[in-house]
Amino acid sequence: MAEIVKMPLLSDTMEEGTIAKWLIKEGEKVEEGDILAEIESDKATLEFESFYEGTLLKIVVAEGDSTAINEPIAIIGEEGENIDGLLDKDSAEDKKEEKAESEEKSEEKDSAEEEKSTAEKSEETKEIPEGVEVITMPLLSDTMEEGTIATWMKKEGDKVEEGDILAEIESDKATLEFESFYEGILLKIVVEEGDSTEINKPIAIIGPEGTEVDGILEAFNSKGEKKEEKSTSEKSEEKEKTSSEKSSEEKETTTSKKGGRIFASPLAKIMAKDRGIDLADIEGSGENGRIVKRDIENHKPVEKPKQEEAKAPAQETYVPAGEEHFEEVKNSQMRKTIAKRLTASQFGAPHFYLTVEVDMENSMKSRKAINAMPDTRISFNDMVIKASAMALRKHPQVNSQWADDITKIAKHIHIGVAVAVDDGLVVPVLKFTDQQTLTQINANVRDLAGKAHDKKIQPAEMEGSTFTVSNLGMFGIQEFTSIINQPNSCILSVGTIVEKPVVKNGEIVVGNTMKLTLACDHRTVDGATGAKFLQTLKTYLENPVTMLA
Repeated sequence: MAEIVKMPLLSDTMEEGTIAKWLIKEGEKVEEGDILAEIESDKATLEFESFYEGTLLKIVVAEGDSTAINEPIAIIGEEGENIDGLLDKDSAEDKKEEKAESEEKSEEKDSAEEEKSTAEKSEETKEIPEGVEVITMPLLSDTMEEGTIATWMKKEGDKVEEGDILAEIESDKATLEFESFYEGILLKIVVEEGDSTEINKPIAIIGPEGTEVDGILEAFNSKGEKKEEKSTSEKSEEKEKTSSEKSSEEKETTTSKKGGRIFASPLAKIMAKDRGIDLADIEGSGENGRIVKRDIENHKPVEKPKQEEAKAPAQETYVPAGEEHFEEVKNSQMRKTIAKRLTASQFGAPHFYLTVEVDMENSMKSRKAINAMPDTRISFNDMVIKASAMALRKHPQVNSQWADDITKIAKHIHIGVAVAVDDGLVVPVLKFTDQQTLTQINANVRDLAGKAHDKKIQPAEMEGSTFTVSNLGMFGIQEFTSIINQPNSCILSVGTIVEKPVVKNGEIVVGNTMKLTLACDHRTVDGATGAKFLQTLKTYLENPVTMLA
């Protein structure tokens, strides 16, 4: 008997999936456990195994197309089996179940609910017009709480096809293109460019041309999260407070030399005081003769009589004048997330720091020899990453995570490499770093860093690190400390190579050294454990031939 294969739930936040690639074609034999397709969820592209055996009779969702979870994507059955109407039957059964559930719920309604007022019923029965879709802020990473509209690629009134890029959305990790799953006219943009909103909150409305958008958002909110209206008393208090503040500002006065009252704005009074100007000498141009900012700026001091000038001090005091102001730069999602996570790490994990100085003479010679080979290039950072991976293999406690009741010691080594970008800092992850050669590490770091700078890096490429390396040596920084990139237990700070006098064999000679500082979470890594890790790391860097063995 034919079986309908449905879109699986591949993550806890997944609502629909996209068929990236079919690995079995229509008419081909399928065994239980065979990989049917590669499916792209909201977090990653994963292989999907078949739970049935038979022949792939029909592919319902083509490569590149998307559908909601639990919707049909294929049919598997016996070769030659008639599947006409199978999908319609499945759809009818679903509708029948939904109808049965609806009737059951209807029967269970309390009589009191049936006596609700007309106003309440009107509020509950608000409907979104047929064919209209309210587009909400998507969840683009597992840590995202809100997103910012970087650029709208469509304008209000433009036609939108399914799959068109609607906007570029900035999450806490990267700026990603957001495709439309619907077609129609972009009726309304709810969140403007540069503005932010929480996930699942409306950002736009798509529907048939000419549709009235008034009331659509209210209908959407009545079905989802209703807006919390402030109570009458709260509104009254706010109104009273605003009125009081405004009244207070406008009533600020000063006294003239004749004893009369002079009205002046707070800013004008501050500017007058800074410039040594008597407000009594100024005629206000504001409402009701109020002295405002422009009056202070345009005021020309009256020249003193000659008799007074003779009495004045011989040396005049210069009082600089200017306008104090700040440029306000809106915090990006990345910057806000960095602030939130690093604050939590700094005050949540007990940090301590260990520093070691490494003789880099042999590393410099080895790098020069390697880079002299055709089509080969490595950096000192690549050598530090490789040495760290090898040292982690010998000191697994450093490759750990704190989880309250347990300490998780990772058996795999995924090193995160801190990369500075315009909006802040991202940490691409080199998976299974200990299995990579120096040249492979170099190529992968360059690729990930390039994606990060171009804002093309995917969230999955920044997840899963077990240890982090941060290098500021290229900026001439000799030594620094870093905040641990949780849930890692440690982060290594790499300084620049410094040419300095060193003692070798009892003589002072010119040497090249580099300082490494290890920040440790004292809950998982003790001082002796961190020190032994640094000793091993130092040995690898001072004897780089051991990394090539």
